[in-house]
Amino acid sequence: MKYQAPRGTQDILPEEQPWWDCVYRTVARLAREYRYALIETPIFEDAGLFTRLGEATDVVSKEMYIFKDRGDQELALRPEGTAPVCRAYLEHGMQNHPQPVRLWYTAPNFRYDRPQAGRYREHHQFGVEAIGDEDPAIDAEVIEMLWRLYEELGLTGLTLHLNSIGDQNCRPRYLAKLREYYSDKLDQICEDCRGRYEKNPLRLLDCKNERCQPIIAGAPAFSDYLCDACRDHFARLRGHLDDVGIAYTLNPRLVRGLDYYTRTVFEIEPMEAGGQSSLGGGGRYDGLIEQLGGKPTPGIGFGTGIERIIINLKRQEVPLPEQPALEVYVAYQTPAARSVAFKLASDLRRAGVSSVVASGERSLKAQMRHADHLKANRVAIIGDRELADGTVTLKDLREGGKQTTIPLIDVVRQLDDQG
Repeated sequence: MKYQAPRGTQDILPEEQPWWDCVYRTVARLAREYRYALIETPIFEDAGLFTRLGEATDVVSKEMYIFKDRGDQELALRPEGTAPVCRAYLEHGMQNHPQPVRLWYTAPNFRYDRPQAGRYREHHQFGVEAIGDEDPAIDAEVIEMLWRLYEELGLTGLTLHLNSIGDQNCRPRYLAKLREYYSDKLDQICEDCRGRYEKNPLRLLDCKNERCQPIIAGAPAFSDYLCDACRDHFARLRGHLDDVGIAYTLNPRLVRGLDYYTRTVFEIEPMEAGGQSSLGGGGRYDGLIEQLGGKPTPGIGFGTGIERIIINLKRQEVPLPEQPALEVYVAYQTPAARSVAFKLASDLRRAGVSSVVASGERSLKAQMRHADHLKANRVAIIGDRELADGTVTLKDLREGGKQTTIPLIDVVRQLDDQG
């Protein structure tokens, strides 16, 4: 073929759509239950919105799609969802709304990364942001919402990893200790980590390179360096999770891949190990709004990849909810019946009865095979006899092909009543 989907992207074919529909329906229902409002932001933004997130992060330094438009403005395809939502929060004066402002979105994100299972250059994400309140109960609410999403989709065997990475008051002391720990090990770590040591040492703990894992395992734990306020915030969060029965594993090495995180960070993983096993995660970003030009404003959110959810649903053999059946296939036996069949299908759809009308010059036998392929519940047959009598022959495929003849004018009402 001359053209194919770009590397790291995929076509979501009709047979895959029921999985996506199942996830999106659950996402939308949960968002309504938690009273999060839908927001949509542009696929591309001013590149500076993302580059200010930290040049030491892989997203900014290696993975962004950056280009200039005809006005010579530097733009970037959206690599993540939080910064655009925070930009919209400021631009549209949401800081004047009752706080916290609860927002949710589903959107494609773009990162130039090495494609592999569960990691695409275009991937779709469900995310939420709760902006304007630092109460740890909001942290627990966000975590519970993500946990419930996986639970209600039917995923099992998941582990919630939880950590606190402090704030501007206690982080400097920890970073000094971390640098001290790594200072005599620089020849043992990967080249990327040697750069992180200088620019952003906290990201040393996020490295996935096998060479660096033994060093990470021996690193000091942030929990030993938290200030009283961060320690209290983390304790209260854990108490709320205990109250609603969500188990968690304290992971002192857990950090997130972007620089804006403070205090709470979390990830949820299935039993399968590996660098791409994380289903979703997030954390608190109490300094991000200020970075973007606003007043100090707390916030917390999560993101979860739809592709990874579906991979794990299939891996765990979670059954899909039963899909709505095609109610009626309208068949015709003669060219003269074609227009009547077309109108009947249209009338049925207007009444809310799903219908497909035959096309082309197929024989009735071929039309019946087509109806069977589409898994239709009934076939409405119109031929010369039915045209002459003003009737329709209904064949119920759920009851062994049982046939009845009813007046054409009664078909829509009868099928609508029967559902």
